[in-house]
Amino acid sequence: MRGILERVSPAATLVEALEPIRSDPAHAAILLDIDGTLAPIVRHAADAHVPEATRTLLIEIARRYEVVGCVSGRRAGTARQIVAIGTIAYVGNHGGELLRPGATRPEIDGELAAWTARVKEFAARVYTADHQRLRVRSEDKDAIAGFHWRGAPDEEEAAAAVREIAEAAEREGLAVHWGRKVLEVRPPVMLDKGLGIAALLHGGPARAALYVGDDTTDLDAFRGLRELVEQGELASALCVAVSSDEAPPELAREADLAVDGPGGVRGLLEALL
Repeated sequence: MRGILERVSPAATLVEALEPIRSDPAHAAILLDIDGTLAPIVRHAADAHVPEATRTLLIEIARRYEVVGCVSGRRAGTARQIVAIGTIAYVGNHGGELLRPGATRPEIDGELAAWTARVKEFAARVYTADHQRLRVRSEDKDAIAGFHWRGAPDEEEAAAAVREIAEAAEREGLAVHWGRKVLEVRPPVMLDKGLGIAALLHGGPARAALYVGDDTTDLDAFRGLRELVEQGELASALCVAVSSDEAPPELAREADLAVDGPGGVRGLLEALL
């Protein structure tokens, strides 16, 4: 099934789509992005939080399903702090970190870690007083540097200044990735949510998996799950897009179905119980 829920009864469509997951929770994985999915998008990334009603549902999900994880562009430890549930897994830094349930330290991709000092040096060098004047905010994610301009007094001018950072990063051999009013400067290594999910699920009990996300990086998670199905590691995968005015058009095109914002995600969690 591929499409938007409005075509038929939303409740009927959702229950139907979730049946492979709900019918065998001991062999199912529930995987969710955080920002824009569990937590509403906010002006300052540091202010993000998961509403208590959503968090309560997620706790119940974790009790019922064998594998539950949050997959984020944030560091895994930061993701755990935002969600505040220690009994689930966290894939952080777009697949570069894996923090297993109850663990105190994440498993970090060695190739990614080798670039940490260089990325930090670049970010410190290019982030200037002019960026601060424009209200461009820097975010230190260890091996990834983020530059946000959401809520800047002049978002167009701030975005232009951030584009200059991206050009400088590419000249120095670093990788760049654009999200919802954020630039990420990354090491030039294979790094995506799909790879992080594969590491989390590898050798585990899951035969069916659900992924829910709202942004460009979540396309990697969609594609990663479908590759696992093609390889026979999963029997089925359900990819859900979270609709918003800022969601990339290709997200809905590649999703099996869509829900409307974080409120729609809560409805999906309720349907899983």
